[in-house]
Amino acid sequence: MNNLFDISGKIALVTGGSRGIGAMIAEGFVKNGVKTYITSRKSEQCNHKAKELSKFGECISVPTDLTDMKELDELVRHIEENEKKLNILINNAGAAWGAPFDTFPENGWDKVMDTNVKAVFFLIQKLIKILENSGNNQDPSRIINIGSIDGIGIPRAETYSYPASKAAIHQLTRVLANRLANRNINVNAIAPGPFQSNMMAHSLKEYGEQIKKSVPRGRIGIPEDMAGTSIFLSSIASSYITGSVIPVDGGSLIARRHME
Repeated sequence: MNNLFDISGKIALVTGGSRGIGAMIAEGFVKNGVKTYITSRKSEQCNHKAKELSKFGECISVPTDLTDMKELDELVRHIEENEKKLNILINNAGAAWGAPFDTFPENGWDKVMDTNVKAVFFLIQKLIKILENSGNNQDPSRIINIGSIDGIGIPRAETYSYPASKAAIHQLTRVLANRLANRNINVNAIAPGPFQSNMMAHSLKEYGEQIKKSVPRGRIGIPEDMAGTSIFLSSIASSYITGSVIPVDGGSLIARRHME
């Protein structure tokens, strides 16, 4: 029963790892002995974050636009050429789009779906061999998809493609968990509530106190909340958990349902 949450020595890829929730997870991994690759569309930002985290351990920047299949292939090639194993894949990179229902644009739908759903599926598909070769019956490889409580409850904002994409990711998580279990790969999802991130920056600036009051725990999420859940799902402590969608939201969902 010792070292249940020890993930040192593992290798991880965190997409969208240069800021927000992805950076929280990447920092938690690096500080706990995981060699961590991070991606971002913005090269300078990705390189800067990797340099910053490298003070605490191994962090490698691989700038990538995951919606570009050629760049996605290059990312996979980079991982496979440099590593013999990949224990953890965190699919965090995401996009959102807000617009009124009557004028919501097609490109606002396609951008979100391509980033939040399509890219996730094809990255998993292309990394499946190295993931499969890295796990075993007692300690499987891990795929952790970052969903959202907006994919479970009904959001107040007019971001139609975003909650649809996150609901899709939750279901894809369950489908892949069933499909990949016999290949020694666990697939789970985290559904964050309010966290300090680029997506929530405007909302927190305008309605920060109101948002905090709507959360039963009385605060927004902090890096330890997200890193801790990711470490648990990547450790041997969670080896018998697959196909789960875990809200990390301070009770926001139950409060929202009560109000409804």
